[in-house]
This record gives sequence, C-alpha cells and structure tokens, in this order.
Amino acid sequence: MQVSPKLNSFARRNRKWLIATADLAIALVSIQGFLFLRYLDVESGKTPYGHGFAALFTAILVGTPISQALYVNRGRFRVGSQEEALAIAMTVGSTAMILGVINELNTHGRYLPISTLLGASMSTFLGMCGYRLWMRALRDNALKSERGVPTVIYGAGNAGAQLVDSMMLNPESPFLPVALLDDDPNKRNLRIRGVPVVGTRKELAETIERTHAEYVVVALAHGSSALYAELSQTCRQAGVKLKTIPPLSSLLDGRVGIKNIEDLSLADILGRKEVETSLQSILEYLDGRRVLVTGAGGSIGSELCRQLRDHTNCNLIMLDRDESALHALELSLSGQGLLTSPEFVLADIRDTARMHEIFDERKPNIVFHAAALKHLPMLEQYPDEAWKTNVLGTRNVLEAAKRVGVEVFANISTDKAANPVSVLGYSKRVAERLTAHYGRDGNGRYVSVRFGNVLASRGSVLETFSRQIAAGGPVTVTDPEVTRFFMTIPEAVELVIQAAAFGEHGDVLVLDMGEPVRIAQVAEHLINLSNQSIDIVFTGLREGEKLHEDLFGVNEESALTQHPMISRVAVEGIDLGLLEDGSAGHMKDLALHGMRDSLSS
Repeated sequence: MQVSPKLNSFARRNRKWLIATADLAIALVSIQGFLFLRYLDVESGKTPYGHGFAALFTAILVGTPISQALYVNRGRFRVGSQEEALAIAMTVGSTAMILGVINELNTHGRYLPISTLLGASMSTFLGMCGYRLWMRALRDNALKSERGVPTVIYGAGNAGAQLVDSMMLNPESPFLPVALLDDDPNKRNLRIRGVPVVGTRKELAETIERTHAEYVVVALAHGSSALYAELSQTCRQAGVKLKTIPPLSSLLDGRVGIKNIEDLSLADILGRKEVETSLQSILEYLDGRRVLVTGAGGSIGSELCRQLRDHTNCNLIMLDRDESALHALELSLSGQGLLTSPEFVLADIRDTARMHEIFDERKPNIVFHAAALKHLPMLEQYPDEAWKTNVLGTRNVLEAAKRVGVEVFANISTDKAANPVSVLGYSKRVAERLTAHYGRDGNGRYVSVRFGNVLASRGSVLETFSRQIAAGGPVTVTDPEVTRFFMTIPEAVELVIQAAAFGEHGDVLVLDMGEPVRIAQVAEHLINLSNQSIDIVFTGLREGEKLHEDLFGVNEESALTQHPMISRVAVEGIDLGLLEDGSAGHMKDLALHGMRDSLSS
C-alpha cells in the first residue's frame, strides 16, 4: 500500500495526537460495544450507554497519569514494539483495576457489568496495539527500499533478521535482500519482511543465479574456516562478492545493520578469533616507568610502542639500528618525522659498548627485546649473522639490563625455538636460554614470549601472497600440507605485555594458538577474495623448514598461568662461557643442550 507523501508528513508531525485520539475512539467503541452485547436481549432503549460515557470519562481521568508515568505516547518506545505493548498492557490493566474498584464501591450499584469491564479492557488493549502495528506497517512500507544491489543473506537468525530490517527500511541502503539461506531445516518456510528462506548453503549457487544477486552477506555469530572457504569458493565461481558482519557481542548496542557489513577479515579466513588478554587490567605496572623497546621500528616493536603510547603513561625509549624504520615509527605516533626527540635512539644491539652506554644513561625499568633477524632462508645462508644479532646481540642487551637493575625483561621469541631445526630456531632457542640465565638470581623477572607467525608483519607469508596476487601470480607455496600457527600483530603485542606482567624468572610463555592452518588453504582464500584466476605453484620445503611447527619442545612440560590461554614452560639457562667460541658453528649444540636424550629416544 502506497501512502501520499503529504499524508505521511502530516501523520509524522501529529503522531502523538493522532494516536491519543485513536486510543479514545477504541476505548469508547469497546465499552459501548460490550454494553450493546451485554444488553442485547433487553428491551430497546434500556441499554445504559450513558454509563459507558461516564466510564470512559473516569478512565481518562485515571489512565492519563498512568500512561504519562509509563511514557505511553511520549516517544520513548518504537511504535508497535514489544516494549510499547508491555507499557500499554500495564496502563490498560491498571486503569481497569481502578475502574473495577470504583465500580464496586459505587453506592448506587455497579454502573458497568463486570463482563463489560473485562471485555472492554481486553478489546481496548488489542485495539491500541493493533492500531500501532498498522501505523508501523504504513511507515515501514513508506520507508521500504526498492533500490539497492540484490543481496543474499546467509543466516536467518537474530543477526539475519536485523540485517534484513536495516536493508529494507533504509532508503539509502546499497543492499536489497532478495533471499535468505539457513542450514536449519525448520526455517525453510520462514519469511522476514517478505524475504523468504529458500534453502541451505547447498543452494547458494542456484539462489545467486536465480535472484541475480551481486552480494552474499554472512550473518552469523561465528563461522568456521571451512564454512568461509566453502562460501568464498562458491561466490568466486559465481562472480559475486562475499561479506560478513562482526559478532553481535562486539557491537555496543548488540544490534547489526548495513553499516556493520564488512569484507572478510584475516581472522575469518583463518577460522581463528583473537585471544582476549585483559590488557587494561595489567597496564598499571607500566605507568610512570622508563620502558625501552629494542627493534622498535619492526612490525612487533612498532605496534608495541603504539600500544604503550596509547594506553600507558610510561616514559618510552625506542631503539633501532634502522633510521628509516624509526622515521616511519615517529610519523605513525605523532605525525612528525623530525627525529629530534630523545625518545628515538639509533643504535645496534651488536655494539656492546653502545648498549652499556645507553642503559647507563637512560636506566630503563622495563625492557621489551624485539630486535632480531627473522627470515629463515636468509639465515640459513648466513648463520653468522644470526649468531651476531640473535645470540650475541641479545646477550649484550641482557648484560646491560642486568647491570642497571632492570626489573622486567621480556624477550620476544618464536615457535621455531621449540624443537629447532633451522639457524633461526637455534639462535632464538639460545636467546631463550640466555634470558633464563639472567633471570636466575631473582633480581628482576626475565621472561621470553613464544608465538607463531604474525599476520601482516613485514615479510610475512600473507604479504608475499598479496604481492604475488597483485602481480597476477603465480602464488608460491612450499608444500601442499605445510601448516603454520597464526596470530595478529595486536594480539602478539598484548601477549608480550601480559607476559611481562606475570611471567616468572626464566619462563617461556606460550599462547594457545588454536589449530595450525594449511598455508595452501590461506593462499586459496586470498586468491578467492581477489576474484582472480591465479595458479598456486608448490616449490618444496626449504632447508631448515619444518612441515609442521611446534609450540613446545619434546622435553618441555607446560603449566597453567593465571590466563587460561597462556601456558608456561621452564627453559634451562646457559653457561656464558660457552659463548666465547665466537662463531655460529656450535649454535646447534647450545640450542639442543638438555634436549638430546628426548630427541634420540
């Protein structure tokens, strides 16, 4: 039904008075109608219609303050909503009870039969609610969008219903829902604002073709990686775009609309949600402290600096040997790139004397050690560089920290340090053992933090895949079955900060990273999202590479921490005298010391 724009405008301006007038008319018709029915068998002219007018006048006197107190017709409730119906029920019910008492106390006898009072009250409630629903239907019909791109919504639950509402009732909506899909067979014949549930996701391709849809939106609280892979593949083959919504729990008002529709995130693609580390509850230990971050210009170091700057009042010292990385960091933090602030320190952790000079001058209370060489194939070619930076450089920082009495030292490690087989893994395992050694005497807490691949970090597999896809392919993957653990940069940094808050001397703290992900599957997902036809080429595992990574060594026993998704393992310290060899040749022996029995058994 189409309504005249002028009539629509008049109704909006005078809605309060129109509804109040309608309420009075409904109450009058209800009272007089039930009086008529009550006295149907009585001689004509004997029906006490005058009593009905008196009852209505009394109801107005009694009901008006009640309705005002409950905000009926005062704009608090959405017209036709459940909340408004409850307020109307309370108003009509309370008014009827008071009228009943007055009716019984009337010295001249009841002026309304009980049956009339009860029937008229129920009829008035139903009429008031029905009239409001009719008004809402007229308004919704006037707002109903007939434009927008045809869109299929997967998920006919609460989120799907809200999404249909938002698409249908927003004239500016770029989406027009044409069909719903849901794997629950009980929803097969459901309609939401006239949009039918036409089947399950097995009918997605057919539904897209029949409705000429250009978008598919996933409206689920949580979706698995396998589900997104299946939907992404189907949408890619059909030439439509796949979008999703965030979990309702992450929205301030718990409601979802067209403004919340977004592209698939990496967390969706990998089927993994970020771990909550209760960061705000433990940040106090950083306030007012001097905090030094090595490798501050790197992916982890720069995010660490941003979170410390945003959430704490610490005195931040940012150290890196790459002046361009420090310049980029200052631009991201303040919009300035002058590099004149003493917060930024240009230095190389390989330089022992320089490390002592900086620590003696700045006297940091807390150190986050993120400086390292991390590219596995490069370090396989140049193991001495791993030795100089990841081992001797870490020793330099630890020695300088010990010298000035650093209270908390957090060394950032990698899952490749568990059961290491590569130069990178060996060097980081030795760095963990060095950190454990310097934490032995109890003067300060020296811990390491171990996690897997970091999404969107410089040189990560996702960056490589993205560049290869942008260039038209092919995408190179080492092995069809190779798997890795993944986490986001903010999540990794929160883990580091959390670890520094409660880690014990010599601990290595390890995040529960869920199930490992096939790298080939990640490549397939990214190709699907690009809507391109790109080949995947398998190149074979490189030297020092594992098919599957480990989070714990074969002889490591994990223990719980105060966070349910963070475990701790104890790592044996190292004899510093063994480092005096001066070369990387015995790095493997240093890394595997204390593990040989387990490895050979």
